[in-house]
Amino acid sequence: MKKLIVFDLDGTLAESKAALGAEMSTLLHDLLSVVKVAVISGGGWPQFEKQVLANLPHDERLSNLSLLPVCGTKFFRYETDWKELYSEDFTAQEKQLIIGALKKAVAQGGFTVEKVWGETIEDRGSQITYSALGQQAPLDEKQKWDPDFAKRKKIKAIVDLLIPAFSVRLGGATSIDITKPGIDKAYGIGKLRDILGIPVTEMIYVGDALFPGGNDYPAEQAGVVSISVKGPHETERVTEAIIACLSDRGQEPN
Repeated sequence: MKKLIVFDLDGTLAESKAALGAEMSTLLHDLLSVVKVAVISGGGWPQFEKQVLANLPHDERLSNLSLLPVCGTKFFRYETDWKELYSEDFTAQEKQLIIGALKKAVAQGGFTVEKVWGETIEDRGSQITYSALGQQAPLDEKQKWDPDFAKRKKIKAIVDLLIPAFSVRLGGATSIDITKPGIDKAYGIGKLRDILGIPVTEMIYVGDALFPGGNDYPAEQAGVVSISVKGPHETERVTEAIIACLSDRGQEPN
């Protein structure tokens, strides 16, 4: 019996940097009535507030929701309000090293772009994220830039050589996420297991980047039954099926 459904955010629950759609919001709220749910993303806490929480009813079902920003290097749970359980941040020296490696890799790979929307490198405390077109780039522009991940795979290969002691993953539509070694979504899965007391075998993971090198792939490597989706519309159908299955079995959240 599955006790925890874990979702990626961008490209899975919502389009990149966009809010949950109306149907997804309803389905997620319904899912919270029958099982515990977690969301793990490379995005920071403000992104979770804007994309997820602002579009869910503020009711008792939130107690069944766990939020893990920046690939699980932060963990939030709801009591009377949202409480941060931990945050594992980079040192100033580590940040400088990572940012320097990213800038060098982009230039060396020949992927500097002329027009960007906002900052291309964002310090999220426990993660440094590179967004090729900037943090506020329009979705249609992002979808055109690297649809097959080929550009980012080349940048990642260079970054891997420059800072081999860090974890480098592809995520979102144009982004690369860098965390401390061993910190990826498998780490987040481990934290969910330890804090919620739910075995990995009783989880399901849903994500759009479950291929080798994708930022969802470590979750599958951790042993979680994983479902690959190509966008929010597929996630909606998967969520409907999970709700129907668990409701038929009369499952209730622990």
